Amino acid sequence: MDIIQVGLLGITAVFLALFIKNYKSEYSILISIVACICIFIFLIGKLELVLTYINSVVELIPVDGRYLAMILKMIGITYVAEFATDICRESGYQAIAGQIEIFAKLSILLISMPVLMGFIETLGAFL
Repeated sequence: MDIIQVGLLGITAVFLALFIKNYKSEYSILISIVACICIFIFLIGKLELVLTYINSVVELIPVDGRYLAMILKMIGITYVAEFATDICRESGYQAIAGQIEIFAKLSILLISMPVLMGFIETLGAFL
């Protein structure tokens, strides 16, 4: 039922922003940003639950914690970048949004490099 609350919050913010846009367009962008932040805060509570389940899985299956930490960092980078780029695009700043996307992609690449290097070393041992 949480999705209903989030959906209603989003729809209400859109209607309010559209209504205010006729009078003060700069306030409509602020309403959009505040709604995004509220949804983001609501999401943080859900992420704690997901992390609890992931920790339960790690206890059941012997997985190297480094790899799980890398995956979680990548997911976090992806979500924050998506959040920031959406706000930038909503405000009309596509160039800044593009730069955030490039930075996020490079950050994910840097995080994944140890795994890639380990794979290459393992592959080299077989050759």
